[in-house]
Amino acid sequence: MTRRSLHTGFTGSPLVRLLARLTDVDVPDAKPAFAERLSQWLSWTDAISLSAALNGPAAMAQPVARAGASTEEGEFARMRSALVNAVTEDSTSAPDQGWKSRRAPARDTPPPMDTTAADTTISFTPHRSRYFAKQQAMELGIGPLRTRLRAALTARSPALAQLAAVDAVMEQVLGEQERSLLSTVPVLLEKHFERLRQAHLATLAAIEPDNDAQTPAEAATAAPWLDEFRRDMQSMLLAELDLRLQPVEGLLEALRTTP
Repeated sequence: MTRRSLHTGFTGSPLVRLLARLTDVDVPDAKPAFAERLSQWLSWTDAISLSAALNGPAAMAQPVARAGASTEEGEFARMRSALVNAVTEDSTSAPDQGWKSRRAPARDTPPPMDTTAADTTISFTPHRSRYFAKQQAMELGIGPLRTRLRAALTARSPALAQLAAVDAVMEQVLGEQERSLLSTVPVLLEKHFERLRQAHLATLAAIEPDNDAQTPAEAATAAPWLDEFRRDMQSMLLAELDLRLQPVEGLLEALRTTP
């Protein structure tokens, strides 16, 4: 399994860079230090919990016969593969409703005035629902594995048990912040969706201003811009998955490198 470096700043992550490219937003190189950013996210009660995990006595490890981290590695690989397949298969097998079949009618046949179908076809709503569903699947898959990895660390050594305690606190206090930030990704994607759609309609209007064979809604759906958007959405989901997996990869690395 190919492993990427985990030493990437938040603003340097593939997810943030991809968002910046799709939304034409500059990402500043200068950014607050990690400790400063973390202090803005933690309440005083969170700080107490984190301090207790960092400075408290490490839990006593129970002797457990293990063969490296092979079991956890295999579980991680299966979970990641399932989540990646869910993203890629959904993008290729679930195109927007009817857009490929809604071809321009012959010029002597007026297009049907089915505004409901047209609105559904060009709406961002199904994409938003799909994105939220994939985010939920990531949480449901990653959360339990992260918990099991902490249990494996606790059973390995007192030092790793302390690391597991710190990770548990970090997941608890930063989880809500992470969900809040990642929930804005579909909002930015919707703006990208509309920008692509409007650019396509503007191009059609400039090339064929007198073409009355299609309504604007139908012209918007019968175009490759939707394929481009689906590819961008898939890239976004895969980048978000990599970001969400970083804590799990860190725990795996601790198991992998500790005798």
